[in-house]
Amino acid sequence: MNLNSNILKIVNYVGVTLLTIGMIIFLFGFFTNGSSILTPIGLGTVMGAVFIFVMGIFFVATEEMLNKTKKGASI
Repeated sequence: MNLNSNILKIVNYVGVTLLTIGMIIFLFGFFTNGSSILTPIGLGTVMGAVFIFVMGIFFVATEEMLNKTKKGASI
């Protein structure tokens, strides 16, 4: 469980960092004058952060279920 919590903390930090950076890039590109390429880059960064977070949660949940299944099968 300790390894899973460490992985979950790392995924959380990476996800929050990328989400913050993506929101800043998106808002800067959206509210500046003219056609800005930063708006789609910000949206892509936000979607990437959400994807990384969801995949990290999935991996932790899968590993936890596998550990519980191995313990149950050996009894």
